[in-house]
Amino acid sequence: MGNEAQDFLPELPGQDGPQPGPSWANPRWPLSDADGELAGAMDPTDMLVAVTEAAAKAGKVMDSAALEQAAGDSIRAMLLVRLYRVRGHLAADLDPLGLSHREEPEDLTLAWHGFDGQEDREVYVGGVFGFEWVTVGKLYAFLRATYCGNVGLEYMHIADTEERRFLQDKFESPEDTIQFTPEGKRAILQAVIRGEGFESFLGKKYVGTKRFGLDGGESMIPALEAVIKYGGASGVREIIYGMAHRGRLNVLANVMAKPYKVIFHEFSGGTANPDDVGGSGDVKYHLGTSTDRDFDGISVHMSLVPNPSHLEAVNPVVLGKTRAQQAIREDLAKHAEVLPVLIHGDAAFAGQGIVWECLGFSGVRGYNTGGCIHFVINNQIGFTTSPKFARSSPYPSDVAKGVQAPILHVNGDDPEAVTFACKLAVEYRQTFKRDIVIDMWCYRRFGHNEGDEPKFTQPLMYDAIRKHPKVSEIYSARLKDEKVVGESDAADWRKEFDDQLAGEFEAAKSYKPNEADWFAGRWSGLHKPADPESARRNVDSAISAKLFDSLGRTLTTVPDDLTIHKTLGRVLDAKRKMFDSGEGFDWATAEALAYGSLVTEGYGVRLSGQDSGRGTFSQRHAIWVDQKDERKYIPLTTLPHGKFEVYDSPLSEYGVLGFEYGFALADPKTLVLWEAQFGDFVNGAQIMIDQFIASGEVKWLRANGLVLLLPHGYEGQGPEHSSARLERFLQLCANDNIQVCNITSPANYFHVLRRQMLRPFRKPLVIMTPKSLLRHPQAKSDAESFQGESQFKRILSDKKDIPDKDVRRLVLCSGKVAYDLMEKRDAEGIEDISIVRIEQIYPFPGEPLAKRMARMPNLKEVYWCQEEPRNNGAWFFVQERIEHALTEAGHDGMRPRYAGREDAASPATGLASRHQAQQESLVSIALDLANTGATAHVTPKKKSK
Repeated sequence: MGNEAQDFLPELPGQDGPQPGPSWANPRWPLSDADGELAGAMDPTDMLVAVTEAAAKAGKVMDSAALEQAAGDSIRAMLLVRLYRVRGHLAADLDPLGLSHREEPEDLTLAWHGFDGQEDREVYVGGVFGFEWVTVGKLYAFLRATYCGNVGLEYMHIADTEERRFLQDKFESPEDTIQFTPEGKRAILQAVIRGEGFESFLGKKYVGTKRFGLDGGESMIPALEAVIKYGGASGVREIIYGMAHRGRLNVLANVMAKPYKVIFHEFSGGTANPDDVGGSGDVKYHLGTSTDRDFDGISVHMSLVPNPSHLEAVNPVVLGKTRAQQAIREDLAKHAEVLPVLIHGDAAFAGQGIVWECLGFSGVRGYNTGGCIHFVINNQIGFTTSPKFARSSPYPSDVAKGVQAPILHVNGDDPEAVTFACKLAVEYRQTFKRDIVIDMWCYRRFGHNEGDEPKFTQPLMYDAIRKHPKVSEIYSARLKDEKVVGESDAADWRKEFDDQLAGEFEAAKSYKPNEADWFAGRWSGLHKPADPESARRNVDSAISAKLFDSLGRTLTTVPDDLTIHKTLGRVLDAKRKMFDSGEGFDWATAEALAYGSLVTEGYGVRLSGQDSGRGTFSQRHAIWVDQKDERKYIPLTTLPHGKFEVYDSPLSEYGVLGFEYGFALADPKTLVLWEAQFGDFVNGAQIMIDQFIASGEVKWLRANGLVLLLPHGYEGQGPEHSSARLERFLQLCANDNIQVCNITSPANYFHVLRRQMLRPFRKPLVIMTPKSLLRHPQAKSDAESFQGESQFKRILSDKKDIPDKDVRRLVLCSGKVAYDLMEKRDAEGIEDISIVRIEQIYPFPGEPLAKRMARMPNLKEVYWCQEEPRNNGAWFFVQERIEHALTEAGHDGMRPRYAGREDAASPATGLASRHQAQQESLVSIALDLANTGATAHVTPKKKSK
């Protein structure tokens, strides 16, 4: 268990032998400032003075020897108090099953402190528990009742004195102990009965069906209702929940007030039919909902975010959505109105790294949500794994100590204690805007799912569970003893609720769901898009000359009181030349024009990622840092109407990408972008891409306009700095779910960013952004490309004007390789090969490509050229689509060929010479030059039957 107190224990008078820590006579053995009346350093002389004054005040007559003894007793008593505050939770009664076999620390006994057999001795404690003088026995009883009951508090790891004192006062003050009115107790019991009755009803009506019931943890139901009640009373107007499948249906029904008949309808396969609502649907214990509930005349809006089976993956989505809702409500300064609540399993909380990534957001600028309430359903088992094999710490919640979150451990068989813990959690969060954890020890009455046999792996635990009474039985018996409920009240409430469920079950048979309404609230005015091939999908995204010039001044004007870096000065000089001449606009300037124009038009822009302020390649310079005092100046924040934000994120992909997805989920009027330092690092967030970005719309009917900026391109920088794994995104493309682009023109980048907001629908956008093209002399745009009547171009024609009738070979490509191809072709004087860039790979621009190729009557060959290995990149995705476009263009029987690197397990070589040879080879093959050792591939034509 460890012994945190050993480092500062004094030698105890009256005990034989050396004691751990410094000697009792040490004048400065430490007592924490959080100890209230024990605050500050206390030495024996100080204590003697304090005891003398207290004795005189109390009218106690004591000689010098008695006063010295009293001073020593007082210090020992205060150390006893200190140890209970630090370690009392280790002796708390937490496990309903009594199987945890936790050995009580010896230093929590009276004997260890030299008070064995001295319970009647009166000691001075200076106000602890409201006592000036108190007997040792009475003090000990208060300490046991306070810190070793059904709630154990961990808080002495917190550095902030005010926070520790707050929790200490709440825990130790008699008026703040677990006290509920008779009406409150009856309400808690009724909530527990609803929780149990719901699970029991489902078990009887849907035998053998997975529901991942809450059985054994029903105390969570009144506790979560307490979060709504006390949260509303303290200013909360919206709660955003995230949780996995354990108990989710119960929360949907009894906390979120989702109609029972709707849940029963889903159990019958109703809403799982995609024809009812659109999309693929998902299992019922992944679905979300939203509702409003009133407590004491205060309405609180609540939403439960849909989630996949990937445990804890929903956490950053909830936090991102919370941050967006706080911004929409103008609540970012106080974080008082929108509260995130995350419900965890014990094994997942301890085992999933995303938990720590999200805890790490709690105090970070741009990601702080003002504290999250974490509720751990501690079943003391993970699927079939016992805690001792699942973690290396006493509690699943120990990871939260890393952000100094207080932790309330509570016995799940005591609904009042669990409800009290949630009340205290709300008060703490609303006061200090910090994370707090409730660790509810309970059990899982059945297996991992209701068809599982848990005794295969935990026979002793499940023997105990089968003999263990239900929570409602334990609590109702207690309330009968307290004369709060009558003999038949609990049974009557059970029958009444069962009858209600029976009625809802019958109503479910005729229930007809409405078509899902995706576009309510802040999404009003948006709708589903037209067919992916439709020209109506594009919009005019140009800006006026007046706005263009105004943005140019914003982006190049340095305030008089700002001392910028000399290299940044040269960058700004170059930008001024662009705006003066109307030529040579580079990638970073085009991007800034897109952001600035959207802000001026009233949209928000939120850009985050690893080093996004400066840009990984020193290209963006969205933030200018004063070289004398490090003040930050962000030119785009000076624009009117909208809001521009740029954040250098924590060094996280999984968590930060999930956060930004959640932000975009809540706010379609903000262009939300996440940038990887190198595109290769996006694979650290693959779960978010697979489970949310690519499939969230069809599973849960939730649109999202998040943009991913992924630096991608082969410049000889090795396997980890070349490929954003374009092939993985393309493999996920179907049902018009996402957009994937590999853009070569600054102006086209400008237009695709603006198109993302100006269209009346939202789709995630994945952009393979360049590295060398950031400063490539050919990757430039002129001023006219941003103005007039221009828009994003899904395909870009050759920069060289080769007449269509002269084209013998067409090379299709995307990204940086286009410039390598054009440069080599022009150097070789080739006049019959045209190079066309596919800027948007999905949805694939088959129709405009077919029209383009139809204008080439003498076309003999089409090649797809890419830098990536053949088993990577876009080749396997585009080949059939290109063939189809060839057929549509009238070139029947022609099939595309491949020019690129050979199949490889590693995405790129780390040897510069080999990289260069491969690059020259693939360019030569594409351009029909002399064979240099690489191989051109052609897909065999299928034989007709």
